[in-house]
Amino acid sequence: MGLTAEELKSAIDALIAIEPRFGAVIGRVGYPEPRIRERGYSTLLRTIIGQQVSVKAAASIWNKLEAGLGDLTQPETILASNEDTLRSFGLSRQKQSYALSLARLVADGELDLASLPEDDEEAIARMTQVKGIGRWSAEIYLLFAEGRPDIWPAGDLAVQIEVGRILGLPERPSERKVRDLAEPWRPHRGAAAVLTWHHYNTETI
Repeated sequence: MGLTAEELKSAIDALIAIEPRFGAVIGRVGYPEPRIRERGYSTLLRTIIGQQVSVKAAASIWNKLEAGLGDLTQPETILASNEDTLRSFGLSRQKQSYALSLARLVADGELDLASLPEDDEEAIARMTQVKGIGRWSAEIYLLFAEGRPDIWPAGDLAVQIEVGRILGLPERPSERKVRDLAEPWRPHRGAAAVLTWHHYNTETI
């Protein structure tokens, strides 16, 4: 599971001690709520289904799949289906390929989500074997489903925008620049990411 509220607050307080400008963020928008997702196959399947569609559309597709196929927590459910059936529930050809790739790797034991490597980069490399799971999706999973404290999705647009705003930069920093800027924030970069999203999604006066 992801970082608890207590763990997140503690990490943010440690972050503020390193970079006081994060303290001003808390003054403006308060502490963020924890983002916790279930660990395992079904969370990654939801990630694939949710790509490039609205939250409402993703929920509709998931509900149709669940009603039509049954238990989506087991990869065998997807593997027992076929392209026409998956399409009828709203999965594009591309997402069918992604869902089947994930299901096969998990069912064959090539991707064991219960024992991913402890090293974050190794875990990301293992997960990105799945078609449709890129670095960002793997990072989000490790942060929200496993609660890894130092995950830093520097390629995320909102993270880049808010790091620029919080640090008072004249323009949005590049992914490489955001990675460099965050080096002193280790091992609390996951909390920094959650805080930047919170700031991005909160209207301030």
